[in-house]
Amino acid sequence: MTDGSAPSRPTPAGDAHRPARAGRRRAPTGPRRWLAAGGLAALAAVVAVTLAVRGGAAPACAAPPPRGLPAGALAAPPLGGAVHSGKATFYDSKGAGGNCSRPAAPANHLYVALGPDEYAAGASCGGHLDVTGPRGTVRVLVMDQCPECEPGHLDLSAEAFARIADPVQGVVKVTYRAVVDPPLPGPLTFRLKEGASQWWFAVLVGDHGNPLRAVEVRQGGSWRAAAREDYNYWLIPSGAGPGPYTIRVTDAYGHRATATGIRMLPGQVQRSTVRMYGAAAPARPATPSRSASARPSPRPSASATPSTTAPPGTPAVVDAAAAPASLAPVPAGCG
Repeated sequence: MTDGSAPSRPTPAGDAHRPARAGRRRAPTGPRRWLAAGGLAALAAVVAVTLAVRGGAAPACAAPPPRGLPAGALAAPPLGGAVHSGKATFYDSKGAGGNCSRPAAPANHLYVALGPDEYAAGASCGGHLDVTGPRGTVRVLVMDQCPECEPGHLDLSAEAFARIADPVQGVVKVTYRAVVDPPLPGPLTFRLKEGASQWWFAVLVGDHGNPLRAVEVRQGGSWRAAAREDYNYWLIPSGAGPGPYTIRVTDAYGHRATATGIRMLPGQVQRSTVRMYGAAAPARPATPSRSASARPSPRPSASATPSTTAPPGTPAVVDAAAAPASLAPVPAGCG
């Protein structure tokens, strides 16, 4: 500021930056009608137990439930490859990226929405499940939440359901398991949320394969932890400075990767040069391309070209390697 006055520091409210829910699922008709009564009964039981506990001595060190869940609720994403039994229905996100805030549904249209217990306030986002039904097995990306679904109820995309059962059935019994270390589509991607600034940091991490456990930003020689919101952005409400950023990502199985040169480019997907696990990705220079969003992105301007050739509906990306050369990489594990 040339006049010596302090810059105005916006303090956005959480709800102002919460993404609008993608067209909420329509209730299937006939045999595909959701059986929500069981879920409501379970919730009533949880509330009753919670009230009973409050009437006596409270636990000394009870851990708080994940954000977005009622007190007393237990939630965790499917992990470790254990086989679960349940049922599957299907819906259509209409190309939107679901409650996990993906810019768009995956190009293969194979995705799943989980009930609150397994969605676990966003902790399952970006993981994969192998789901087996009468016709076979399909691998799906966890992308959305199904508020009406009890544990074990998977709401698959219509395309995924058709791989394992006849859609006419509407509801089928399935088994499913989490996929540990699925093949990665490429290096980690990062998307700073619209409205992000040096005073309000919010980032969406993509292409990590397994569910994430932690996201940290390097500041002043130490790591600063971001908090995951139930819509899958990782927030530092007081900001992390103007960037470029060094971001360390840890998944549920302990894999850790550190990406450098992530710039303050709200609304744009930036591709790093590191993978969450497996072979390292080679650095590729690229120029910025326009934002990825839930809707098709506008045509890039004459001064910006897409960094990759992608099928229609695939978000455009920019390469984080285009950050200033003076930013030295920070090895993983430092801090």
